[in-house]
Amino acid sequence: MPFISVSEDIAKKAFTYVENKFITKYLPVLEPMAVKIYIYALYLGQNGRSSFTLSDFAQSLQLAEDDVKNYFEYLEEFELVSVTSVLPFEVKILDAENVVGTPKKFKPEKYSDFTKAVQNVLKGRMISPNEFREYFYLLEEYGFEQNALVMIINYCVNLKGDDIRFAYIKKVAKTFADEGIITAKKVDEKLSAYTSVTPTLLQLFNAVGIRKTPDIDDDKLYRKWTVELGFEYSAISAAAKFFKAKTTEKIDAALEELYKNHKYDIKEIEDYCNTKNSVYNLTFDIAKNLGVYMQNPTPYVENYVNIWCDYGFSFDSLKQLSVYCFKNGKNSFEDMNSLIQNLFDNGIIADVSVNGYITDRISEDKLLKEILSACGLTRKVVDWDRQSLSRWRSWNFGDDMLFEAAKLSSGKSNPMAYMNGILSAWKSEGIFTVDKITSNTSSIKQNGTDPRVERAEIERHYFELRQAAEARAERAVARATEDEIYGKLRAELNNLSIELAFAEIRDPDKAKMISEKIDEYEKKADMRLKELKIDKSEFIPKYSCNICNDTGYDKNGNPCECLNRFIASLKS
Repeated sequence: MPFISVSEDIAKKAFTYVENKFITKYLPVLEPMAVKIYIYALYLGQNGRSSFTLSDFAQSLQLAEDDVKNYFEYLEEFELVSVTSVLPFEVKILDAENVVGTPKKFKPEKYSDFTKAVQNVLKGRMISPNEFREYFYLLEEYGFEQNALVMIINYCVNLKGDDIRFAYIKKVAKTFADEGIITAKKVDEKLSAYTSVTPTLLQLFNAVGIRKTPDIDDDKLYRKWTVELGFEYSAISAAAKFFKAKTTEKIDAALEELYKNHKYDIKEIEDYCNTKNSVYNLTFDIAKNLGVYMQNPTPYVENYVNIWCDYGFSFDSLKQLSVYCFKNGKNSFEDMNSLIQNLFDNGIIADVSVNGYITDRISEDKLLKEILSACGLTRKVVDWDRQSLSRWRSWNFGDDMLFEAAKLSSGKSNPMAYMNGILSAWKSEGIFTVDKITSNTSSIKQNGTDPRVERAEIERHYFELRQAAEARAERAVARATEDEIYGKLRAELNNLSIELAFAEIRDPDKAKMISEKIDEYEKKADMRLKELKIDKSEFIPKYSCNICNDTGYDKNGNPCECLNRFIASLKS
C-alpha cells in the first residue's frame, strides 16, 4: 500500500483540493508546520505520487522522519488523517466532513502561573499561543496537575534541548497519562524509576551501536522486553546483534518475533537466526509442492512453518507431507496445518512415523480406490471415504467383507452410503465373515431400503453440505491472511482474545482495556479488508439452508423442510 492514500471522494478530484472547511475552521488553530504537511500530503495523494516514501516526504520538507510522523499523529487528533499502519508508516487523508466539533477554547488567565512556569523551562524560544492551547488541552482532557505537566516538559527539555518540538512533549505526556501518571508525585516516581534503568539502556545502546540518549519511550520498551516478554539483558543484546537491529523499534520487532516463536535463551536465539533463512527456503519449497503462490512468505513462516518446526517435524518430513497433501486435494497451508495438527496430537512426529503414516495412507487410498471401483464409482478418494474406512475397521471388518458390501452396493443411488448401512447392519447382527452372509440377512432386501442405509445417506449428504460451506469460508480467511498487514492484525486479535479471557476472570479493569484495544484492532482490520476489496461476510459459512444450517434439524430439534425433501428424493 502507498505511504499516502486518500478516501474515494477525494481521489476522484483532478487537482489538489483543499476544503473551505479546513481553511476556515482548522487552519487558524493548527500548528503552521502541520498545515504545510497536510497540504503537501494532499498534493501527493491527489496527484498519483504513490511511489513517495516517508523518507522522500521528510526530505522534501527538510524535516526528520520522526517529526513527520508526530505531525501526522497530531493531525489524526483532529480527524483530518488516519494513521493506518505504524510499520511501515502509512497515512490516509480523510474528508474534513468526518470531523466532529472544533478544538476547545481555553481562557489563558486560568493558567497564568502555569504559562510562566513553562516559559521559564523553555528559555530558548517563545511559546506560541497555539502551543499553549495544546498544553491547556492536556491539562483539561487528561487531568494533569499543572506541576506534573511542568515536570514532564522540564524532563523533555533536559533530554532534547530548548529547541524541542511540542509534538514530542505531547507524545511523552500522553504516554504518562495512558499509565495514569498525572500527579506531580507519580510523575516524580516515574522519572526516578526511569533514571535507574538509564545506565542499562546506555550499555545496550553502546553494545549495538545506537547513537542517541535513552528517553522515556526507550524505557517503556525496555520494561516491556524484560517484564512483559520476559527477556534478560543478555538475550536482548544477543537479539539486537543477530538481527542487526540498530534502533529500539527494530529490537522490539526482533524480540516480538522471538517471543512468538518461544526463543528466549541466547543459544535458542542464535540457532533460530542461523536457521531462519533455511526455514524461508523450506516455506518456498512447501508452497511450490502445494501449488500455492506466495507474494510474501513471512506470514506463512510465522503462522505455519515455524510452528511445525517447533512441534519437532523435520524439513524432509514437511516436504513429504506437502507432496502428500497436494496429491490428496489439500492445496493450502491451512489444509496442511490441519493434517499436521492431527499428526502432532497423535504423536506422529519423527521421520519414521511420518513415513509410516504416509505409506499407510497411500495403501488405504489404493484399497479405497478398489472399493469405489467395486461399487461402480470412478471418482477420486475423498476424506469422507477415509473416515468411513477408519470407522469400518474399528467395527472389525476385514477387506473381504468390505468388498462383499461394495458388490451389494453397486448400482445404488449412493453406493458408499448404502455400503455404510449394510456394514452397520452386519455389525448389529454379529456378521463379520463372508461365510455367515446369507440371502435372508436382514440387511439384504429385494424391495425397499434399509433405514440404516437411508440414515447413512442423510448423514453424508449434510456432512458434505456443511464441509463445502465451511471450506469456502476457510479459503476466504486464508486469502485475507496472505496479506501481511491483515495477517498481523488478525494474529494480534487472536492473542488479545486469549488475554481477554484470562483478564475477565482476574482483572476487570484490564479486561476493559483489552476490549477497547480489540475494538481498535477490529476497526483497523475491517479497514484493511475494505482496501483489499474482501467482504468480511465471506468468513462466515454460507449454508445452503438458512433454517437448519445444513444439519437437517431446526433450532427446536424438529426435521427441517430440506430434510423432508431430501428423504423424498431418496425414495423416488
